[in-house]
Amino acid sequence: MTATNAPDPATLLRRFEARFGKSAHLGQATGTATDAVAALFYAPGRVNLIGDHTDVTGGLVFPCGIDRGSHLVIRRNGERRYRFASTDFDLFGDLGEDEISQRWGDTWINYPLGVIDQFRRRDIDIDGIDCLFAGNIPNGAGLSSSASIEVVTTFALNALFEAGLPPIEQVKLARAAENDFVGMQCGIMDQFAVAMACDGHAMLLDCTTLDYRQVPLRLGENALLVTNTNQRRELNESAYNARVEECARALALLAPALGVTQLADVTEEALRTQQHLFSDDPDALARARHVTSENARVRLAVPALESNDLARFGELMNASHESLRHDYQVSSEPLDTLVALARARPGVLGSRLTGAGFGGCTVTLLPRAGIDAFIDHVGREYRQATGLTADFYRIHPGPGVMRVELPSRKRR
Repeated sequence: MTATNAPDPATLLRRFEARFGKSAHLGQATGTATDAVAALFYAPGRVNLIGDHTDVTGGLVFPCGIDRGSHLVIRRNGERRYRFASTDFDLFGDLGEDEISQRWGDTWINYPLGVIDQFRRRDIDIDGIDCLFAGNIPNGAGLSSSASIEVVTTFALNALFEAGLPPIEQVKLARAAENDFVGMQCGIMDQFAVAMACDGHAMLLDCTTLDYRQVPLRLGENALLVTNTNQRRELNESAYNARVEECARALALLAPALGVTQLADVTEEALRTQQHLFSDDPDALARARHVTSENARVRLAVPALESNDLARFGELMNASHESLRHDYQVSSEPLDTLVALARARPGVLGSRLTGAGFGGCTVTLLPRAGIDAFIDHVGREYRQATGLTADFYRIHPGPGVMRVELPSRKRR
């Protein structure tokens, strides 16, 4: 596995041992006199190429893993203590068993806590763990840093405690941690993409059936560039969850007339015939308009990519942004500025916000040879227009969650 600025496993192990010591004794908890051994796991972030805010309605998405992610060094301690540290934050949590069933402030520790909570709900005893997280996904950028932490924790606990959960169940568990414990009513795309990503591919996922297929990202002389607005991201639970509730209202109006059970089953044409139902709820109509049109765009975008019609794929990316901006209303002035500046550059095929919006990142399809000039020009113009400094990430579609070998340690 390679990842941008990925930490060295030996360095991570040294930092873990400096925090937690070189071994944990499990005799009392397990009935054996063995020492627990640290293990290292990795999960990527993700970027969604098209199909945003459709997963919560059972629709289609087209994400890929990226070569940035979350590493976790973890070890059982058998003490019924739950300890969390990070190379990126000073915050350290040392919780007892009576403290792990509720949120721990408004901190990143809630993501692994939510995963532990889901294992406990399944009667899988997590008898104590020491965890060191290290990530290189920019926080709040919309590249699924939270899902990356949830998935890497799920995968690690499933392995360490021999829970035997198959991959799809691990994905569902990680999503439930976000929904039920953290309180963000996200769909399944982020956790699914992080877990099931394939090197060099994007994934067409049906969020109702969970059927998916890997699609090779053959971009020729083009490449994907992610740009972070570095806008103070106001994606809070109420803003995101409000959109989910508006989609639910749209479904409630459409279901009796169309006989559907989810918004993803509504076509653009069918929605047009039922617009009169929304006379008292124009917001719900706008959200439904985005969902139906975005699902249609995904259906067109994937064959365009497979037939090497990158110009058409870029046009659909552009149309997706306009729908997210006007109908779903999750864009922002910095995002719109970045998209406009990107589209004005020579050779750019498409640019759109990616992820939840309310700040965060754009993804742009552009000629690989023009990336340096793009970064120089767009970075300068964006700073002049907004007073913010953008960050640029050249990404490679990377693999999903995995175990990584740690250097061996002699028994002491």
